[in-house]
This record gives sequence, C-alpha cells and structure tokens, in this order.
Amino acid sequence: MQKEAFDWVINRRRSNRSFDPAVAVPDDVIERSLQRAVLSPNSSNMQLWEFHWIKSEALKSKLTDYCLGQGAARTAKQLVVFVTRQDLWQKRARWNYDQIRQAIGDREPNKMEKRGLDYYGKLMPLIYRKDWLGLATLGRRTISFIMGLRKPFYRASGTADQRIMVHKSCGLAAQTFMLSIAAEGYDSCPMEGFDRVRVRKALGLPRGAEINMIIGVGMGTPAGTWGERKRVPFEEVVITHN
Repeated sequence: MQKEAFDWVINRRRSNRSFDPAVAVPDDVIERSLQRAVLSPNSSNMQLWEFHWIKSEALKSKLTDYCLGQGAARTAKQLVVFVTRQDLWQKRARWNYDQIRQAIGDREPNKMEKRGLDYYGKLMPLIYRKDWLGLATLGRRTISFIMGLRKPFYRASGTADQRIMVHKSCGLAAQTFMLSIAAEGYDSCPMEGFDRVRVRKALGLPRGAEINMIIGVGMGTPAGTWGERKRVPFEEVVITHN
C-alpha cells in the first residue's frame, strides 16, 4: 500500500503554471509541508537553509513582478522562497556540537561522540571557513591533495564547492515540500526565472544568503501543465555497473 501511495504522489506532482483562482490553499497545508521539508536530508545536518513563507499580499505582489510575471507566481495562492544560508555555518556547527555535548553530560564521551565533537568543532570550520586572502581555500586544497595521495579523501576546495553543497541540500528540502504539497492534493511549480537581486532585497536577506528557488502553490488547472510529461529513455539515464 505504501508503494502505491508513493507512486500516486510522484505522479500527482507536476509543475503547474496556472492555478485555479477560486481554490484557496489553507495555511495548515503549507505549515505541514514546511515541517516535512525541515526533515529533509542535508549535508552534515548543518541545515544551512531558510524557507520564507510569503503571507503579505504586498510582498507577494512584489515577488510576482520579480518573477517576471510568470503565471506560476501570478496565480499562486501561496509562495515560498527557499534560501541557502551558507553564512550561518558557525551557528549551525555550534548547534550540532552543543547537541552532542548535552547528550554527553558529565560523563566521558565515547568514541563516536568524540568523532562528532571533532567533526563539528574542527572539520566544519575547515570546510566552510573563508577569508579575503583565500588562505582557507589554499589550506583545504593542500590538505586534500596531500591526504588524497595516500588514500581516498574528501576533496575540499573553494567557495564554489561550498555553494554547491548548500544548494543541493536546499534543493532536497524544496523537493520534499513539493511532494508534500502533492500528497495534500494541491499543485506546485518551482521557479528559477526571477530577479535575485530584487528578491533578496525584498526579503531583507544578508549578503551570505542566496535564493535557491521560489515555489508557487495552488490548485492546478489543465492549462497549467504543458502537455504530457515526457522523459528521455530510462536506459539513457540509468547506467548499471555489474
């Protein structure tokens, strides 16, 4: 039964670009879907994301303009902006570190707990730290090169790799959100075509934040799905290594 239910959700989820103006999307549907999005897998449990639920009609009108007038924004009953927060790495690393510390209490940490403390206390700073001179990036690349000569090793590099990590995690959360919306019986459309500078300013985001995607939610209409969903052949994208 679970398989059939999941198949239904996967097939129910389509990018719909025109929502029914007569059908509202209750707030509790969005709230449940955001709660599910929070549970999404993410790199090192750093949770370097924010989900901006747009309830203000004035702000929603602005964002519709900044989404270049797309139907998925213009007709959406709800809008959620998925944002990466790479700049919060120190706060989130400390949060994870403190979770382990609290679990340990007054006793001596076991081997796994020691590894966890080192992971968030030493490795996360190594991976995420930046400086204007680029010394942190040079240090990461040097360590990766030297250690990688002897054994398989995580190839930490510069800011591009950091951005990729946080955007991948945020994208996973966005997908969870959209699947949840489908499971609730509504439709969604992820948008990448928007003025990121104006959206950042409208949301009051700091310099280190980036827009991952904007998702419109509503009850989809037949005109909103542009034909049959087509994919390249399964054999072309699935490579089996026997």
